[in-house]
Order: sequence, then C-alpha cells, then structure tokens
Amino acid sequence: MTTPSGRPGAPSDDPVVDLRGHDLNLLVVFAVLMRERNVTRTAEQLHMSQAAVSAALGRLRKLFADPLFVRAPGGMTPTARARRLQVPVRRGLDSLKIAIAGEPGFDPAQGGAVFRLGMSDDLEALLLPGLIGQVTAASPDSSVFCLQANRMTVGGLLESGQVEVGVSAAAAWGPEIHSRTLLTSRYAVLYDPRALDRTGPLTRAEYVSLPHVMISADGTRGIVDDVLDSDDQTRHRIASTAHFAMVPLLLASTPAVATMPRHAAEVFATQLGLEVCEPPIDLPQFTVSALWHRSSAEDPRVRWLLGQLTALATRLAPPAP
Repeated sequence: MTTPSGRPGAPSDDPVVDLRGHDLNLLVVFAVLMRERNVTRTAEQLHMSQAAVSAALGRLRKLFADPLFVRAPGGMTPTARARRLQVPVRRGLDSLKIAIAGEPGFDPAQGGAVFRLGMSDDLEALLLPGLIGQVTAASPDSSVFCLQANRMTVGGLLESGQVEVGVSAAAAWGPEIHSRTLLTSRYAVLYDPRALDRTGPLTRAEYVSLPHVMISADGTRGIVDDVLDSDDQTRHRIASTAHFAMVPLLLASTPAVATMPRHAAEVFATQLGLEVCEPPIDLPQFTVSALWHRSSAEDPRVRWLLGQLTALATRLAPPAP
C-alpha cells in the first residue's frame, strides 16, 4: 500500500483505504458461523463447501490472531474475542447491505423470510402455534424459528443478531433495545385433578401444605417464596425445572401444585385436562413486551412481524380477573 506521500507500506489516515488488504467476504462467513455455531450448517446457508468454510475460518483466525471458535458437542463455541466481534461485524454487514441494495422491502405474499424469535417456553405455548399459522397463511414461503430465551438473555440475542425479535416479561432494557407492550398477564396455580383427587380453588392453607413444583432458571427460589417469606411461611418444593413445558409431566406423576404465568397455565390446562385456579396469595401482574434492536427498527420484515405479534397478542391476551 502507498500513502499520498508515496511511502509504501505506511498506514493510511483513511480507515476505509486500510480495508483494501482484507477480504470482507470472511466477515460474512464469521457472521453466519456465529449464528449457526456449526460448519456444516454455515456451508449450507452460504451455498459453500465445508472445506471452503473451514478455509475461511482458518483465515479469520489468522486475521484476528484468535481461535474464534472451539469444538463443542453438537457444534462450536465462540471465544470471548469472537463474542466481542459479533455485534460490530453484524452491524457493519447490515449497513453495507443497505448501502448496496438500498432499504429492503418485504411483500409477505410474494416473498419469504426466516423470522427468528427469542422467547421462553411459556410464551411459546401461548404465541407460537398462532404465530406460525398467521405467518404461513400470509406468507407461505416464510418460516418461524424460535430460540430459547429469558429476560436475562434475550437482550444479548438481539444485540448479536441471532434473533430479530424477542418476547419477554418487562425488564430494564438498554437504549439500544426498543419495546412494545403485547399483553398483561398474571400468575395462576396449576395442578392435575386426578393426582390430587379434587377440583376447584385452593385455600391458602391447602396451597402452602401441598408439595410444589418450582419453575426457576437457577433452581434456587421463585416469586412464591418471596411472598411467603414476608408472612414467615415456607413451602415444600419437591422439584424444580427451568422449563414450563415440563410442569404438566411432573404434575401428572405426583400430587403437587405449580405456580406459573396464567397464559401458559391456561394452554396446558386446555390441552392436558389440568386444573387452573387463582393463587390464594397476592402475586403481582406483569407485562409481556416485544423487543427489537435499534439497528433493525426500519427493517420491513421486523415491522411486519411486530404487527403479526401485536394482532395475535390482542386476540390471545388472558382476560382480566
């Protein structure tokens, strides 16, 4: 490289000129590897051979002087360096795409898209069946892929571009994350009437004395424990799971109760013949929001998907007590 002063090899004052020595196609491979975490799937997405993807990964490792990905069961795990690169690379590629092709358009009836969402399985139970039906009816060539997420992890998925839209209970989102309230929900008690040999609501004494199946991401405690602690009461937790969908299976095998968001409890009760009742303790209501990153706010696919989610939530939102 020659500078305006004619000295070869000296760095330029223009960072764009400094890019001439790099193959920007490598960044496309990196972005897809970060999303797929698998060489084979990356090759399929980019219509490349596995050997070509492996060669590109080798060049990326040399460029950044870092392994970037290490082998793990079922694929690869990104290094800390790769995670730091993920957001700026993704945003840079999105900006280049718009600069080259212009602002994207989306006609759902004429074209397809892969919509990637992040949400927990209680919200999947409420929203995903209807969303798939709406999206595929309006856009037959489109697909809906859902990644497991909660309010602690959904922001990172949006930042990295692994999902375009997240759905989560309200939390403190940073300035880069936009949100729209979809619905207000509350908690409910769920149990199997065959296992408990009863139906109907529970008194507080019955609720506290029965065994509990807890839903907790870390297996430590839940909101029920906080409420009972304030009244110097405790509950007997016989099991804990991180997945709402496991609760009906656990309740069918033991006489116990579970406390979960009502929107999921109603789905499980309807599908599996379980009993839903109001908690005999004071538990707060909460809002569920759709989330998207600031960088995708003008993406017509994202705007269209948000419209679909809003319409669906309006139709499915649990009624007020």
